[in-house]
Amino acid sequence: MDLVLYGAAGGCSRVTMTALEETGAPYTYEVVKFMQQENLSPAYLAKNPLGKIPCLVVDGRPLRENVAILSWLSEAFPAAKLLPPVSNALDRAEQTADLCFCASTLHPILTRMTVPMMFGSSEASASIHAAAETMMHRYFAVAEERLTNRNYWYGDEWSVMDAYLAWFFKRVAVESEEITDYPNMDVSNYPNFSAMMGRYEKRPSVQRVVEREAEENAQMAREGLDWDAQSFDAESLVRGKP
Repeated sequence: MDLVLYGAAGGCSRVTMTALEETGAPYTYEVVKFMQQENLSPAYLAKNPLGKIPCLVVDGRPLRENVAILSWLSEAFPAAKLLPPVSNALDRAEQTADLCFCASTLHPILTRMTVPMMFGSSEASASIHAAAETMMHRYFAVAEERLTNRNYWYGDEWSVMDAYLAWFFKRVAVESEEITDYPNMDVSNYPNFSAMMGRYEKRPSVQRVVEREAEENAQMAREGLDWDAQSFDAESLVRGKP
């Protein structure tokens, strides 16, 4: 099977890459250079007309959207245990709903925290960010409650749901100041979530992804293409990375 992942350091393709690393399957990684608007190039739009990441090309066939990609990887590589095994359609639907919680609820909030200028005037950016952060706290509290007396979202066993949640935690609690003028979000009220992050970061797959992203960021910096949300073209922001 030929697998090609298109992504960018810091983007939600981090979740996809972690899943691929967990499977142990060989894959090729292609960096989408957003500061050069490669996401809007004809070549990339032929793979993903939305101009977004991640995009996983499977034997020449593009698969888009993390919910779909992660669900497919779970079925294609069952030995990796990316999601707990299910015995009926309703259980599988609940897992899809969990992934959609990340993609459809948390991700739009994150975008409003990191690039609020997309959603209003520059004067309104601070209030947009503040409202989004309030909402993120609400949903982090949901995750915190879920993780009470649990190592991970589904119990004792890690899953890609934890990788997805970890991406949000890192973006708002650790990496926010790298991509926005706003400070990192205070996560001191989420000890269960923080403890899950500590376990997650010890996984070899995660450490390999962190190393690869560090190398990518260093290369982008050398090329003068490191992420700058304030100067990035609005069209690319709407259709691209955040």
